Amino acid sequence: MSRTAPDPCPCGLAADYAACCGRFHAGDAAPDAERLMRSRYSAYVRHLPDYLRATWHPDTRPAELSLDDAPGQRTQWLGLTVQDHLVTGTDSAEVRFTARYRVGGGSAVKMTEHSRFLRIEGRWYYLDAV
Repeated sequence: MSRTAPDPCPCGLAADYAACCGRFHAGDAAPDAERLMRSRYSAYVRHLPDYLRATWHPDTRPAELSLDDAPGQRTQWLGLTVQDHLVTGTDSAEVRFTARYRVGGGSAVKMTEHSRFLRIEGRWYYLDAV
């Protein structure tokens, strides 16, 4: 009997990536803005720029997105904490979170963001940060 190594989800919500953010990366629609935000964090961890662009609102989506690190400047994602998920309307929501990371061998950094999301035709999109 062979066992596969555990593959925890980077977003910290579940022990199994495939059942958590992996299903959104594979094409399922996130059920709410918080799950979309978590899946976007996991996409940064797993270097999935196409997913990030696809879940970015068309009005604010960058033309290109590269997650390539400069030599010696690899980003190591250390964790995610969601402080708040606020539904602001039928098709709008906001999520406040802190992501922790380290660049190269440097000190750990905390990035706190208050993000806005909009739902279009049943799918959530990252709009911007306030």
